[in-house]
Amino acid sequence: MLQANTFKTETSAITIAATSADASATVVYTCPPNYDAYVDLLHVANNNNATKKVYVQLYHADTTTYHHILKNFSIAGNSAHTVLDSSTLYLHSGDKILMYGETTNTMEGLLSAREFFNPNRT
Repeated sequence: MLQANTFKTETSAITIAATSADASATVVYTCPPNYDAYVDLLHVANNNNATKKVYVQLYHADTTTYHHILKNFSIAGNSAHTVLDSSTLYLHSGDKILMYGETTNTMEGLLSAREFFNPNRT
């Protein structure tokens, strides 16, 4: 049974090395086995002086499909974008958040999630 009042937090910060989609994209976060996760923060920073494009994807493990959350999104040089604003993204065991950019190592992804143990998830 899901224990909605008992959770652990996970934060992931990573430099985006990938420049192509799907399995080639940089994995920012993977929801662990036997857990559900609530992503509270999904943030992308451009550490380059020039405007660069970023792509954010969700991998849905149940259907083994990739979906774009942001596609071809321009971020001005030395600035950032909060992807979810005040929304929450719900993930299940094996689901992933991935990112890639138009150039290597110019973007950074930051994610914060609350993970809830759920023995019904494998």
